[in-house]
Amino acid sequence: MASIDLDKVLDKAWADKSLPEVLAAPVSALKGVSDRDGELLQEAFGIKTVRDLAELKYVRWAQALAALDAAAK
Repeated sequence: MASIDLDKVLDKAWADKSLPEVLAAPVSALKGVSDRDGELLQEAFGIKTVRDLAELKYVRWAQALAALDAAAK
């Protein structure tokens, strides 16, 4: 089972929200992602929500490549 410290990855305003609310939130709900970053992600990739970002094929490809590299070590 996966776990994560939400205080470390979410903006304070989103830390007490449910998982469905967080996934439907704008990407700026993620700590370190500004509103402008969110605008740029939307322009470049059509990303509007945290779920959209998680499901972006380029993110999944990069994660797979990193996992392969970690397994090779």
